[in-house]
Amino acid sequence: MSMKVTLFGMAALAFAGAAQAQTEVKIGYALPENSHYGAGALTWAEVTEAETDGAFSFVHYGSSGLGGEREVLEGLQLGTVEATIVSSGTLSNFVPEAGVFDIPFLFRDFDHARATLDGPIGQEMLAKFEDQGMVALAWGEQGFRHITNNRNPVAEAGDLAGLKLRTMENPVHIEAFKTLGAAPTPMAWPEVVSALQQGTIDGQENPLSVIVSAKLNEVQKYLTLSGHVYAPNVLMVSKIFWDGLSEDEQEAFRKGAVEGGLAMRAFVDEAEASGAQAMADGGMEVNELDLDQKAALQEALAPAYEDYARMFGAELIEEIGKVE
Repeated sequence: MSMKVTLFGMAALAFAGAAQAQTEVKIGYALPENSHYGAGALTWAEVTEAETDGAFSFVHYGSSGLGGEREVLEGLQLGTVEATIVSSGTLSNFVPEAGVFDIPFLFRDFDHARATLDGPIGQEMLAKFEDQGMVALAWGEQGFRHITNNRNPVAEAGDLAGLKLRTMENPVHIEAFKTLGAAPTPMAWPEVVSALQQGTIDGQENPLSVIVSAKLNEVQKYLTLSGHVYAPNVLMVSKIFWDGLSEDEQEAFRKGAVEGGLAMRAFVDEAEASGAQAMADGGMEVNELDLDQKAALQEALAPAYEDYARMFGAELIEEIGKVE
């Protein structure tokens, strides 16, 4: 009997030791788990945990539970946060070249954007983050950005005149809306909904995946399907954390991140198919820009395009345009 107790005790101790050896991975992101961010994070966690036989346990901090995106990225640099999924809005503050993907009307459609990010141009951009204390493992996705506001529908640049529009803390976006006559107001995402409710700002711009997940129909009247900018995001880990992993563990995290990015794209595809109708059903007035209206906006953006060519290089912009 005592032998059985001893063996049982040894097994319990072994199990406790294994549990203690499990490494916690704090992952922070801006939206709740039922969003495209959550879809990517949960898939990333599931694949990585399976590939490492449960050696790692992801702890999710959705809805900006670890702070705004800049704060989370600084946490990665310090090693106090292990992982994140972050929008392109903050990335150019760390790797300025990444701002090239934020140029309005740069991408023809989803296929063009995804082919660019998955190809040499996108993969070379990911590699640049390592010098900033972060390891960018894969591209995720939010979709094409659209405009919502409480003042009026948007059909031309004149409709944006003086519109207090929340933008990400992104110099490319800010310059574009200034050029179009709006009053861009950079603001961290956690502050946006309350600012819309209080009338501090008139509107904001985001993909349907965000507009739907955040239920912006509850605080915004007009939705304009402008598709003015494609919005990727990045699944990344702290370099301090990464350097402590074995090669097999690194490969597991990379595989999980790639699968997480694909899960985000699938979520976005669904949101694109049903999101506008859901917002209309939720009380928003929806209008969509046609090709001529988009072309007119591009013409109005000519001064900004000249600046973008100087910032990122006309050659790179042309190279992106040629991706099939």
